[in-house]
This record gives sequence, C-alpha cells and structure tokens, in this order.
Amino acid sequence: SQKQKKKKIMEFANNHQITDLRINFNSEGWGPTSGERLAQLLEQVPYAHFDKKEKVGRTADFVFQQFQQQSQSQGSFISQKQMHYARKREEHLAAIGTTDFSYKHDAIEDSTFQLVDSTKLQSRNRRQNAPSGRFTGGGRGSGTSGGRVGMQTGRGGMLQQSDGFAAQGSLAKAGGILAGGRGISRGKHVLGRGFRKQDRKADRLPSLVVGGEWDMIEEFDLVHLLKLVANPPVIEDLAWHGHIDRYDDSYDKISTRIAKGLRRIDNKVFYDVTTSEDPILERLAVENVGDVYATDSIIAQLMAAPRSVYSWDIVVEKVNGIIFLDKREVSSFDYLTVSETAHEPPQATADMDEINHPDKLSMEATMINQNFTQQVLSDAEDSRKTYEVNPFFDEIESGVEPASAAYRYRKFTLGNVRLVARCELQSWITKHGEDVLMTCHALNEWDSKYSGGVNWRQKIDTQKGAVLATELKNNSCKLAKWTAQALLAGAQQLKLGYVSRVTPTNPYEHVVLGTQSFKPKDLAQQINLSINNIWGIVKMICELLLSKADGKYVLLKDPNKAIVRLYKVPLNTFEEEEEGNPAEDDEENEDKDDSENEISPIAAVNGPEIVK
Repeated sequence: SQKQKKKKIMEFANNHQITDLRINFNSEGWGPTSGERLAQLLEQVPYAHFDKKEKVGRTADFVFQQFQQQSQSQGSFISQKQMHYARKREEHLAAIGTTDFSYKHDAIEDSTFQLVDSTKLQSRNRRQNAPSGRFTGGGRGSGTSGGRVGMQTGRGGMLQQSDGFAAQGSLAKAGGILAGGRGISRGKHVLGRGFRKQDRKADRLPSLVVGGEWDMIEEFDLVHLLKLVANPPVIEDLAWHGHIDRYDDSYDKISTRIAKGLRRIDNKVFYDVTTSEDPILERLAVENVGDVYATDSIIAQLMAAPRSVYSWDIVVEKVNGIIFLDKREVSSFDYLTVSETAHEPPQATADMDEINHPDKLSMEATMINQNFTQQVLSDAEDSRKTYEVNPFFDEIESGVEPASAAYRYRKFTLGNVRLVARCELQSWITKHGEDVLMTCHALNEWDSKYSGGVNWRQKIDTQKGAVLATELKNNSCKLAKWTAQALLAGAQQLKLGYVSRVTPTNPYEHVVLGTQSFKPKDLAQQINLSINNIWGIVKMICELLLSKADGKYVLLKDPNKAIVRLYKVPLNTFEEEEEGNPAEDDEENEDKDDSENEISPIAAVNGPEIVK
C-alpha cells in the first residue's frame, strides 16, 4: 500500500543519512565556484573559450584545410575571401590562447599504423596499354577497336584525343605510332617539325651521402607538417650587436626607364657564422638561457620545409640536454636556390647553357642578393645605428668593413621549449616620425624563357603583382624563408628588389628594375604562410630532439621525396670536412698561382667576401 511504501522510504532515509555533503553557493552568478577541489578535478581537462559572437567558421571544415595544404605546397595565392577567412581563424586561435585541440604529431602512434597497397596491378599485356597497328590521322580511330578513342594530330605537334584532351610528347611512338609536326601521312612514318625529345627529369642528388654507420631513428612526411599548430611564442630580446645603415628611399622610385646598375661591393665582408661558433650564443648557453640554439636561417629552413624541393641537411648536437642546430662547414646551405619550386626547374643538361647551370644560378643569386642589400643604403653621416661590437669582425683586416647587419639575439618561449636564435636585420628607415627596422632581399631574373615566361621589363611597371605571383610559383620556398626570417627578427618591413640581367646571356652585369615593400605579416598571409603552423613545426622538431639522448644527429631532406629523416651519427662525423686535407690545400694553392691572371666567373659576379 501507499503507507507501507512511505514507511520503507523513511526507514531507508534514517539508516542512510548523508553526513558529508559540501555545497558551494555561488552568490555572484550561476555555475560552480572556484576552489581547490574543483581545480583538481578540472586540471587535466582542456578548455577553449567560446563566444557566440565570434565567427569561427564551419564546425568541421575539411575542404579549406585541404586547399590550404595544397596552396602552401604549390605556393599559390589565395583569394580575398579565403584570406579573410584564414585571418579570422588565426585571430580566433590567438584569442583563445590554446592549441589543445590542434593536431599534434606522435611518432609512436604513427608506428602502429601500416598502409596497405590497394592499387590495382597494371597488366603486362602491351596491347592493353598501347594501340597496335599503324595510326591514320584524321580518322575515327586507330588500329584498335573503340572507334572515337583514337588520337589525331594537329599543326603544332600536339597529340589530341578525340574527347578534347591534349597530350604533349616528343615522339609519340607506341606500338607503331609515329607523329609529326603537321600531321601523319597514311601508311608512312613521317616526322615533321614541332617536336622535341622530352627530357626526363633526372633524380636529384642529396646534400650529403648517408654513411653506413648512420642509424635512422625518425621519418615523417612534409605534408603532415602542414597540420601542426602552435601559439606564437613569448619573445624576449637578449642582446644587440653590429650596425645598420639607413635605407636610401630613392630606390623606391626606380622603374625600367630609370633603372640603376647593380654595383659590386668590394670593401665589405659578410658573416654567415654557424651556431656553435657564435661567441654570443656560446655565452648564453653557458648561462643556461635556453634549451635550443640556432640561427634565423636554420629556423627559417625548418619553417619553410613543407615547400622545399631540393635536399638540405641540418646537424644537431645535443650536449648535457642543450641542443645546437648547425650547418656543415662544406655545404651550400647559405646559397640561394633559383626556381626551386618551378614546374621545370633548371637542370644540368646538355641543352642548357653553362651559365644557367643550377650551381651557377645559385651562386649568381646569392651574390646579387648581397650586393643589393648594401647598394640600397644611404651614405649620409647620420644614417648609421650602432650597437655592441660586431662579434665576428677582426679589426686587423685593413681596407674592409663588416656589411650593414644588426645581430639581434632573441629568446622564443614555446611552452616548455626555450629557443634562442641570432636574427639579422639589414637596414632601417624613418616613417611617420618612427624608426622602422627592415630586411632586404633581391629576386633575380635570369632568362624569362626558362623561368615562367614573364618578361620583367614588360610587366614590372604596370603589373608588378603578376611578376610576384610568378616568382611565388617558382621560388615559393625562398620567399617563405625570407618572410620567416623577417618575422623572427621582428622587422616591421621587408624590402624586395627586382634585379635582372642586362642581357639573358650575360650573368655578370645586372640592373635594378624596381623595389616593393611589404609588412612581414601581410606578406605571410598573401603567400599563405600560417604563423601558427610555422611555429608548430619548430615546436614539434624541438620537442622531438629534446626527447633524444645526448649525441650528434642529422636532419636530412630526401632529394626526390617530400620526406625528412632524422639520423643518429657518430660523434666524429664531419670532423674531417672541417679540418680539411693538407695535400688538397697545397694542390689548390698551386692551381691558384697558375690561374692568377684568369678571370673566373665567380669572381666576376661576387665582389664581397663571405666568411662562414
């Protein structure tokens, strides 16, 4: 009955009394109040603030992420709407101040997965892969059944399928098919004009040869790096050294009609000292200021790694838990690449001129960049800003002076990672009554026929955006590194110069056709370089290296695949390269004496001296 049920409930309540019931009353609002017990319960729970007024975009936007990865890998511009949407997402990530819900690379988790090849095996029957019999142009088909699936030839030496697609080829020869420039005669093999044998892309060589004693301990795809996200670091200036001169704003008025010739700067010395040989970084390491030490060029290479095509390597030394990221003594790390991300990058082939060899183009671009950064400076007496003494300049050297460069040592705190880097600035300028720090770089045109087909002298005055878009397509990695270096150095402006050869066949004389200024953050958005992503890459690699034992490692980019591998190497690796071979040095001195009166192409281009 009802009375019996009520009686049982009362007996149960009397026998099971709640004695320790703590209820916190929130007098100022609703929800739980703060306390030690609540903090312990919610300590490990990730939290991100959400406001209904914030335009965070779609809940699960896989399309934009895929487009963003493709744009970064190909180096293409994004539209204004997509740029606005990307900027909103960047602002939202910076506002919430957390990346707990972002993608994090886990090598242990990746090792538990194994991809299964599900592609269909191709048949070895040649009759299925290529039509047999003789081809008759203009007909309804070829020698196989299928009618309209046959190929026809046009006047330009193109093989055109009947469904509207075109296939370029040098000599379309498969199962008895031979195509000519103006067409194909019935029953005869006539090779007309308009065809050139298509060069196969040769495999690129690695920046160094992997030794037999090396042990590969990590491997990851560069595409996966585009998913990494981290909050921008907390930045602290540690020291200033060197000097910088004022930028000559007359170069902003240059055009093709009043172009200025590029001069050789013979009385200045450039220093590209590696991390472990920097006395300031060595002192900061003794003071235990950071966990990882590097230069801005090395960090920028890691930031732009997803866009890189050529092979590169970074030497990692970990001593007592402190990491030094170095470059090898004998390497081309400091030389600029030319048309690295182009559809057809320059190759060392028999058809290519010697002056357009990839190594010669790299040397030419590096010297142009150095000469340009010093030529655009003002000679006025009050144009120099001087900081602490240059740590690399030897005053005993007579007749030369260090190039205009301010070395800004900064500490970047990325969570538990303390990164100390030497950053570089080239000049400064006054705008609206304030001093603006700048970095200067030069893009060079070597031959428009092989570098995108855009003639700078015809486009740069009226369509400078088209020239920049072509350079972004051909030199996406180089522009990304320059932008990253400007962000690392804290520059308020990035100056780009457009330098071209006087004639395409003369790699020793150049002219400045124009300049263009950017804010580094705005340029990063235009070239689709995510600030959160580049710091996510640096943080992931630093945490990966900090988790390893003390020793020497090498981070190597595969020359033909978008893969980076981490090798553990013996401690004495590369010491022979640094010490050098005395016998080889003697032979080089003898050769130098014999060729003292000869003019080398390198000496005709460079001018300034490089000290590594």
